[in-house]
Amino acid sequence: MSNPSLQTTPAPSGATLRLGYWTPVYGGFLRNVGDEGMPATWAYIRDLSRLADRLGYHTTLVPELYLNDRKGLTAPSLEAWALSTAILATTERLRVLTAVRPGFHLPAVTAKESVTIADIGADRFALNVVAAWWEEEARQYGGAFTRHDERYEQAREFVEILRGTWEQTPFSYDGNHFTVADTILEPKPRVSPPIFAGGESEHGRESIAGFADSYALHGGTLEEVREKVSDMNARRTRIHGRPFDEFAMSAYVIVRDTESEARAELERITTVDPSSPGYASFEEFVRNSQLDVEVSRREYSVGTRGLRPDLVGTPEQVAERIRAYAEAGVTLLLIQSSPAKEELERIATQVGPLLA
Repeated sequence: MSNPSLQTTPAPSGATLRLGYWTPVYGGFLRNVGDEGMPATWAYIRDLSRLADRLGYHTTLVPELYLNDRKGLTAPSLEAWALSTAILATTERLRVLTAVRPGFHLPAVTAKESVTIADIGADRFALNVVAAWWEEEARQYGGAFTRHDERYEQAREFVEILRGTWEQTPFSYDGNHFTVADTILEPKPRVSPPIFAGGESEHGRESIAGFADSYALHGGTLEEVREKVSDMNARRTRIHGRPFDEFAMSAYVIVRDTESEARAELERITTVDPSSPGYASFEEFVRNSQLDVEVSRREYSVGTRGLRPDLVGTPEQVAERIRAYAEAGVTLLLIQSSPAKEELERIATQVGPLLA
């Protein structure tokens, strides 16, 4: 079934909320469930991407992790940039929002790659700049892992080189983390890929307001989201004279015929096992991040605080809750669900029409 307009219009701003989803590069999203029926293979991702494209999903976020933080260090996971290129080549409308961590990339090379990938995808390509948190992964893969605040300075320099090489030829830059000299990047992008970024510390928020076009939130309560949208728009308006283009929020969604069925599924996936392979990476994430809210062990079960928005219930209940987040300022809902094919189709066909 095709539904090319999975969106709703919130009252205050008139902005459009669109539905997107996370690409399951790690074979699922659940830390307490082993086999979710969506293997970390291109064949599964290809079929999921084509289905989501037909259903009318607007954006897929492709996370960049070289180790598997959901299923454990030794579990398989897929590489974000190769995957993003393939998704764009096999879909027609879906935008791909690809995560990039400056400590693992050369910015001028990334700028060049981005132009080529955007051309393949007819400008359906965006970047999510992530200040990496996983020290063990950086050790294994040779990434530059710096102190928390310094990672945002590294990200700022990275983005300044991206934009500089996209816009000027030749381009030179001498920073504390990156240096380029007389760089020629041709062809230039038809449209520069949008830059998303997320962070919650004071330093992170201020840095992102300076270098990003759009803000990415972990899941939060309505009050938390309203505060962040208001705060980040005020910061960006002070710096650039205009608010952010988009506000993306991650959320885990469970839709069932009855609320009791949905709550039973929630209970199944959140039965915490501290000895599960993904628990150590959760503890390192909390240790190396400066979060503005406490993350519970129950919330750890799906990551990115996806359970905090409580998008759990009947189609009517979930749609009502999504509309409330649209009114709070969210313009892109990035859904996690399991198993992805079945659940994304359920959300599109049962919740989507209620948002029109």
